[in-house]
Amino acid sequence: MKRITPSEYQAMAELRYRIRLFLREGDAAARSSGLEPQQYLLLLAIRGMPEGACAKIQFLADSLLIRHHSAVELVDRLESHGYVRRSRGKEDRREVLVSLLPRGQRVLERVVQQRINELRAGGRQLIRAIDAVLSNGKRPR
Repeated sequence: MKRITPSEYQAMAELRYRIRLFLREGDAAARSSGLEPQQYLLLLAIRGMPEGACAKIQFLADSLLIRHHSAVELVDRLESHGYVRRSRGKEDRREVLVSLLPRGQRVLERVVQQRINELRAGGRQLIRAIDAVLSNGKRPR
């Protein structure tokens, strides 16, 4: 097994820092729009579904790496604030489908626009950190 070099440790530490910074800024952007970070991520998962696909509770739980009952609680809170609507599947009435309401779409759009702007402004540092790890800790040019 190849030994890990000091530059690889440095590259991993930098990557970890850049990822944590990106996540922390995302949490702050969500909170500034009145959402908890997990609520923002659930709205994003719904909106990020492929065209024509339905957001089922289990898919949302898997997408956020949380348990089914935690996804249900998130949907409950978002529904109570008028951000999402829950409905039953047409073929299988046991299925619970979740869709964005206009209010949820608006708040999500504000947060995503802010996140895109942040990435466009500072994303190169994250890319450099990823490149450094992929190139065995050597600084890419």
